[in-house]
Amino acid sequence: MTAVRDFLFELGTEELPPLALPELERALAAGIRSGLAASDLRHGEIISYAAPRRLAVLVRALAEMQPEQVLKRRGPPVNAAFDKTGQPTRAATAFAESCGVTIDALGRVTEGKGEFLWFEGSKPGATTVSLLPGIVQAALDALPIPKRMRWGASDAEFVRPVHWVLMRFGAEALSVRLLDTVAGSTTRGHRFHAPGDIAIAAPADYADVLRAKGHVIANFAERRARIHEQVLACAQAEGGRAVLDDELLDEVTALVEWPVAVEGRFDERFLALPREVLISTLQEHQRYFAVENAAGVLTNRFITISNIDSREPSRVREGNERVVRPRLSDAAFFQQQDRRQPLAAWRDGLDKVTFQAKLGSIGDKVRRIVVLARTIAPQIAADPELAARAADLCKCDLLSAMVGEFPELQGTMGAYYAIADGENPRVAAAIREHYQPRGAGDALPADPVSAAVALAD
Repeated sequence: MTAVRDFLFELGTEELPPLALPELERALAAGIRSGLAASDLRHGEIISYAAPRRLAVLVRALAEMQPEQVLKRRGPPVNAAFDKTGQPTRAATAFAESCGVTIDALGRVTEGKGEFLWFEGSKPGATTVSLLPGIVQAALDALPIPKRMRWGASDAEFVRPVHWVLMRFGAEALSVRLLDTVAGSTTRGHRFHAPGDIAIAAPADYADVLRAKGHVIANFAERRARIHEQVLACAQAEGGRAVLDDELLDEVTALVEWPVAVEGRFDERFLALPREVLISTLQEHQRYFAVENAAGVLTNRFITISNIDSREPSRVREGNERVVRPRLSDAAFFQQQDRRQPLAAWRDGLDKVTFQAKLGSIGDKVRRIVVLARTIAPQIAADPELAARAADLCKCDLLSAMVGEFPELQGTMGAYYAIADGENPRVAAAIREHYQPRGAGDALPADPVSAAVALAD
């Protein structure tokens, strides 16, 4: 039975793009798995790791050698392999030499309309050590990186500059060159808590050693679970409830190696802003988790995930509170500016915004939506006048300062402004809902008036 060892590969880089990190992790593991299969190397479980400054793959119980390789090769046609006197030609001798045998050891096979020289034999499998560099390099080359970069004087290309490479096959460190970097047997810990080299004696110890000595949780899922747990606990400390978003959780997980939840607060006067504005400011701009009370109303608390276990967490909190203050002040200013005029006042300005070169302006599109919505409404039991009014106002907020700063709130801000202007609540709802569904799995418009405008749009 072939002996086995664990194999570990780690690529250490500058901070990787957070939104791409999960896909890079999956692709690297898949590439190595594919390479091992193509090389006929038996192995056990494959575990992948991803953190802001590293990608790693651990392969359990990897065979030290390929099994014996069965060779089957077709050679040149027999009429080209021998001359008229029956003597072998250069084509025959070259084929025999490439197979490592004499011409007498070659067989013949008939395929299609011809007869060919044939070789069938076996050879010892290659060592895994000799195959691993090529397998890893092929996996790196196949990563889904739309734009690669170079750094320093190197010709190597990757999504971010590479600072170290770790390759270990059991107790053996593989000193190969990948991405213009010579592999070693050490990793590096947290940039601030443990910046020096950390020896990895055995591949299976990788995650535990990094956690204990390096202040790094290398496993993405484990890090995400810790963040989730900390955010919930931090929010519940004063009877609150965290506003959790899976995409934000993934992004924050990709930004930190050693997550520590820190609570902060902002001025209560900003609670007058619409809920969506507060959440967008906290989540999209600051990567913070909003906190609501038991009734589902937002509070002035937020939770940020720090990448350091600070001895002075109050300074971390104060820094984050200081950063979010001008963001919220800007949002309040934009709303104040917007409310100087009614929503309908922006309608004429839409004629100056191009929709599509051959289809006119957004204003032209709105006029078409009005006609269509009025026509569609009776067919789906909707009020045609409400549908036409909602259609007339549905794009006005595109010119608002708030949507200019928060594009993801188009429709939402229009609904708030419509209510403030005294519009029918169903008109306001249609302005909000006419973009729905925004994608697969999104909710459909809840009201027939909203559906009429959405269909017309």
